[in-house]
Amino acid sequence: MKIDTEFKNLISPLTSEEFAILEKNIIERGIQDSIKTWQGIVIDGHNRYEIAQNHNLPYDTKELFFESRQAVIEWMLNNQLGRRNLSAYDRSLIALKLEEMYKLKGKENQGSRTDLLQISTKSYKPVDTRKAIAEKAKVSHDTIAKVKHIEQKATPEVKEKLKKGEITINKAFTDIKKEERKKENDLLKNKKTNEINGLYDVIVIDPPWPIKKIDREVRPNQIEFDYPTMDIEEIKKIKIPCKEDCHIFIWTTQKFLPITFQVINSWELKYIFTMVWHKPGGFQPINLPQYNCEFIIYARNGTPKFIDTKAFNTCYF
Repeated sequence: MKIDTEFKNLISPLTSEEFAILEKNIIERGIQDSIKTWQGIVIDGHNRYEIAQNHNLPYDTKELFFESRQAVIEWMLNNQLGRRNLSAYDRSLIALKLEEMYKLKGKENQGSRTDLLQISTKSYKPVDTRKAIAEKAKVSHDTIAKVKHIEQKATPEVKEKLKKGEITINKAFTDIKKEERKKENDLLKNKKTNEINGLYDVIVIDPPWPIKKIDREVRPNQIEFDYPTMDIEEIKKIKIPCKEDCHIFIWTTQKFLPITFQVINSWELKYIFTMVWHKPGGFQPINLPQYNCEFIIYARNGTPKFIDTKAFNTCYF
C-alpha cells in the first residue's frame, strides 16, 4: 500500500495523547476496522496503518472505487465529518475545504453549459452551497466565516491552541478583529483631516464618545468601535463653527446623556430640548432594561428660527 501526502494531510492529526490511546487499544484488541484504499493508496485508516507497520500487526483492506482524485478528496472530507470527536474548529476547516471544492465544481458546471436551445448533458440542481456545507459540518455559517478569517490572519500558535481546545473560535476571532481595529484606528488618528472652512447655521454632530462596543461570547468581551474615539475633555475642546444664529443637533446615548450637557456648556451653547429616537431594538446590559432609544440634544447659538414645525415631533421612530 502507498501513502499519498495530499490525502494524508486532509486528515486532522491526532494529538500525541490520542495517538497513544489508539495505539494501546490496537495492541490489546487488534485492528478491527479495515483500512480503505483507492488504487492501492490509503484513504481511510492512516493512523491504524502506521501502528500496524510499527508493531507488525495484521489488518484487512477494502478497495474503494472513485472516478477521480477530486472524488476521493470529497469522500475523505465527508468521511471525516462523521468522526464524533471533531471540534467545531476542525469541522469548520473541513467545511472550508469542501466549500472550495464545490466552487471549483460550480465553475466546471458553468463551462459544460451548451446552447440555450439544446438539452444539457447534465442536470444541475441549484444549491445554497454555504448553507448545505454548514449543515453537513454541524456548525453555523457564521462560525465557518470566522474560522476562514482566523486561517487567514491567526498565528500558528493561535491555530494550535484552537486545535487543542485551549481557546474558542469566538475568542480567537474577537482578538484578531480587536487587533485589526486597533491598527486601523491608529492609522486614522495619524491621518491629517481637512480644516473646516466657514461658519454654518445648521450643524449636526455625532461626537466620538469614548464608548465601548460589546461583542458577546460566553461573557461580554468589550472591544473598541471601528473608528477612533476621543475622551470627554478632547470633545469639550472641539471648536464648533457656528454662525451667530445656529441650530445644533448633538447625538448621544444613555451613558453619555448627562455628560452631553457639560459639553454643551463648554461649547457655550444654550440647551433647548431633547429628541428621542425610538429604535426597533438595542443593546441590553446585564440585569437592566433594553436600551432601545438614543437621543439628539438640540441646542442653539443665538436665536435661530425653524422654517416649519408642523409634524416636527421630539420623539420619532
